[in-house]
Amino acid sequence: MTVSRLTAGRWRGRAAGLFGDGGAGGIGGAGRTNGGVGGAGGHAGILQGDGGAGGEGGASGTYGGAGGAGGDAGILLGLGGVGGAGGSGGFAENTIGIGGDGGSGGDGGLIGNGGDGGAGGGTLTTGSTGGNGGNGGNARLIGSGGNGGNAGTGTQMGLAGTGGAGGELFGANGMDGLT
Repeated sequence: MTVSRLTAGRWRGRAAGLFGDGGAGGIGGAGRTNGGVGGAGGHAGILQGDGGAGGEGGASGTYGGAGGAGGDAGILLGLGGVGGAGGSGGFAENTIGIGGDGGSGGDGGLIGNGGDGGAGGGTLTTGSTGGNGGNGGNARLIGSGGNGGNAGTGTQMGLAGTGGAGGELFGANGMDGLT
């Protein structure tokens, strides 16, 4: 699994060439106020391969980092990458926080399922809000859409992610996440 560094301390999975799977995105770092954003999963090879998984967002005392998006599959064949989960937030004492949003799932190839969206980050402190679940990736021709990520828990729940669309020729829509 290969990763390449981008600016702002985020890591994205390296994309493949014509064939091959995309690399997984790195995990966002923990922070006192803001958790780091998870790196996006690398896109698969142009023709064939699975998209890389998005990295999990970093935990924080106040605002959890967002999960990285899953990489898209190759055009012809492959599975979309799973979105990273949002980081947990609002753990500092007497702090109202927000959980990070889950990353969206990557789109599948002409034959292949979309990736599932990541779950929203949860919170524990009173008055805090859970993160939103990521949306599932879409299938293109044959395959099922990815499932939406579950909403993050908190005094106020986040929003659940929506399921991705099934393939135009054959395939079921993904299920919405749970709240």
